[in-house]
Amino acid sequence: MKKPVISIVTICFNSAATVEETIKSVLGQNYPLLDYVMIDGGSTDGTVDIIRKYESRLGYFCSEPDKGISDAFNKGVRNAKGDIVCMINSDDILLPGALEKVAEYYEEGIDIYRGNVIIRNKETGFSGRDIPSMKFPLMPFFVNVDHQGTFVSADAHRKWGYYDVRFRYMMDHDFLARCYQGGARFKYMPVDVAEFRLGGVSVATIPQKRYDLEHIVLNNGGGKLLAKFCYYYFWSFDAVKRIIIKLFGLNFLKRLHYKKVE
Repeated sequence: MKKPVISIVTICFNSAATVEETIKSVLGQNYPLLDYVMIDGGSTDGTVDIIRKYESRLGYFCSEPDKGISDAFNKGVRNAKGDIVCMINSDDILLPGALEKVAEYYEEGIDIYRGNVIIRNKETGFSGRDIPSMKFPLMPFFVNVDHQGTFVSADAHRKWGYYDVRFRYMMDHDFLARCYQGGARFKYMPVDVAEFRLGGVSVATIPQKRYDLEHIVLNNGGGKLLAKFCYYYFWSFDAVKRIIIKLFGLNFLKRLHYKKVE
């Protein structure tokens, strides 16, 4: 089987403190068929100056205002040339040798490849391994999304579209649920491919995510009552998590959810 062209899309906005580490983790893969796409939202803090140092090695780069994360993701996908596409945001990294490992699992007819993601909290020192979910049922309970370890085929985007620009936080979950409900073929890769640093939109509150939580259900055929149940379930579950954090600390909660990194 031939090696695939792999597109990595990095979106960023005022990420001068972290973006260079992300860029180096991608370009340092030394993968021969890499297509690296960078979408900047019109940064004013020096991010663009850092990116321009590597511009000759990029497949596509633009810096302009956008309508949010989904819009930036869509710009990246539409300008990607790869057989498969992965989103690595500007505070996350690809792990050494990740793309060669992904290429070993590549085969025709697979829509979405899913690898492990290392979750890291620099503030607490916690690190754990998130094993990605391979099923995305109507009710999004206990689902590990991990877009940093997700490689989507160009064919999948042609079949199931792009990221819904109405979503502010859970556009990756919505997209994967749409693909799964539409019959996409998923393949698990039992390797660590990326590191996700906790922070950013991942720490948004449940009320902030209300639209996204309800519309993951509504967009996939669920009714309004089921969508509201979904939201209040997550609201209650989040309240319990906050109690656990207050009593035992954040690292205790993370150890319950993520597998320990050896």
